[in-house]
Formats: sequence, structure tokens, C-alpha cells
Amino acid sequence: MGSLRLCVLASGSSGNCSWVASDTTAILIDAGLSARQTATRLSEAGGQIDQVQAICVSHEHGDHTVGLRVLHRRHGIPLYANAGTVDALSRDLTFAALPWKLFSTGYAFTIGDLAVEPFSVPHDALDPVGFIISNGTSRVGVVTDMGMVTSLIRERLRRCQALVIESNHDVQLLQNAPRPWSLKQRISGRQGHLSNQGAASLLREIANPSLRHVFLAHLSEDCNRHDLALESARTALSEVGYSQVAVCVARPDQVSECCFI
Repeated sequence: MGSLRLCVLASGSSGNCSWVASDTTAILIDAGLSARQTATRLSEAGGQIDQVQAICVSHEHGDHTVGLRVLHRRHGIPLYANAGTVDALSRDLTFAALPWKLFSTGYAFTIGDLAVEPFSVPHDALDPVGFIISNGTSRVGVVTDMGMVTSLIRERLRRCQALVIESNHDVQLLQNAPRPWSLKQRISGRQGHLSNQGAASLLREIANPSLRHVFLAHLSEDCNRHDLALESARTALSEVGYSQVAVCVARPDQVSECCFI
């Protein structure tokens, strides 16, 4: 088996999209950019939009789905989601008309030589999921929206060599932000978004000798800072003896570095 390539094309409230590719198969996790931006950033990362064989949708929110219709229409890319996500998106009839390929949460399916396993995560959507993508030897985990860490999330991410995990906000910055109290409660709640502190705790619990790359995702523009997120994650990994793990921030406005595992 060859290696897997992982690159985050964008991550943040303005759009989320990750590219995972083997030697023969390429997929996108979410499509929160315009079709044009998706193609442009994929090219910057070394891929080609016409070689993408699937878009796997984590949940229905617009920052994960805005590019789906045009990417399918223009490039014929198959769209994969669970029934809950399709039901939520189908309130807009233009999404309902798309030829969805349904997967069942908790059950792996294959795209080319990739096995894709969707698993439940707590977030304020109808049936949100994270994904494990594997080619048999290499294993990538992508969870960009989760209000809290569950035993299932820990178990699924524990054996990954590369991770894209949410590190949305710094608890103190969120508390002091000029936002409505109800919004702060939603963000910090069990169905909201994971804090730097929550991401650090997760990394302490799942770090292992095979883990090589961590991308911190979905950072809030006004309730977080890159240095705070990085320090929190790197300190957590160092505390459990894995300071060699490469940690970087996935940005909304530019392509991340690519990693090979």
C-alpha cells in the first residue's frame, strides 16, 4: 500500500474542506468553499479537481456545503452523506435534487482503495459525523466540529497517524468576547465547538507512537489566536512524551502544508 496525502484546503467559519488522497483515489471531506476556490486551492496543494472521486459531507451547515452543487454539476463528483444530513439539506430543494449516495453512520464504505468510516460526533446538526480514512496501512482522522469529546471519538482517533481536529476557541477569550451570552453558551456547550483546552485534553488521551501530524481546525477569528492554540496543543503532546508530533494551524484563507503518511 502507498502513502496517504492530507491537506486542509480551508478551515474556519467561512469554509471547511480537506483533501485526502492515495496513489489512485482522491476525496474531499466537506465542500465549504466555492467550486472555483476549491479547484484553485486543490491545484495549489498538488491535486486536480477532475481526479476527485467523492465529496464526503460531515453535516449540513453552510461552511461545509456551499460548494456541493456546483462541484457536482461542473465536475460530476459523487456526493456522500448520511440520511440525516441529506434530510436537513433537502429543505433547500436544489440540494434535494442532487443524486446523493447515502452512507450509514458507524459503518465503513469504500471509495476506490480508501475505506471511509463515519462516526457520530456531538454538534448542533441533525446527524453530524467525523471521518476516518484509511488505505489499510495509513489512517487519517477528520473532526472539525464537536462540542465535546466522547469515548467514541477517542477510540476512533487513537490509531491515526494524522489528525484534523477542532480547536475553535480559547475559553477566556470567548468569555470576554462582545458576543451575546446565548451565543457563547451555544459555542461552549456540548453540541457546540471544542476549545483549545478541549483539543489539548483530547491529544493527551490519544497520542501514540504512530501519530505524526496534527492540524488544528476551525479556529475562531475573534475568540482564539494561533499562538494560543499551538501552545496548548504542543504543551499537551510534550507532557505525554510526544513533542516530535508536527502541529500546525489550518487557516481559512490559505492551503495548509501537505503531509504524507
